[in-house]
Amino acid sequence: MNYHFQAHRQVRRNLLEILQNTSNKDLLLIPDGFNNNIYWNIAHTVATQQLLHYYLSGNPFRIDKYWIETYKKGTLPNLDVQQSEIDDLAYLLTETSKVLMKDYDDDFFPDYTSYTTSFGLDLKNIQDAIIFNNMHESLHLGYAMAQKRAILGEQF
Repeated sequence: MNYHFQAHRQVRRNLLEILQNTSNKDLLLIPDGFNNNIYWNIAHTVATQQLLHYYLSGNPFRIDKYWIETYKKGTLPNLDVQQSEIDDLAYLLTETSKVLMKDYDDDFFPDYTSYTTSFGLDLKNIQDAIIFNNMHESLHLGYAMAQKRAILGEQF
């Protein structure tokens, strides 16, 4: 699983770079042709990671439930985000990845409720969830990159 954790950390670094190098105005703008914004895509990865790994394994979330309720699948983007929340998200991108690796090493996920994703993949255990989560976060990284390009043009 080391490779999958390495991939997770890299995707999170890429998301963090976009979060920290995009103006707050651009983070919250919904570009034409999209139904959400860069900020929502990044926050959604943190919320979904908690649901896929912790909720489905019967464990408590490692983050405040606010993030889950506000950015889970089916939510709408929040257009009034304060700098303090952006800073918190930057912290969560790094820390939730570290905590997941520690929890995995500590065998925190012995039970897992099978789940079929909207992508059509069956997750049967925490290893499946970690691998799928990397694909899911990469998808949202791609959306964030496309949205940034739509906002800034070819300069990104």
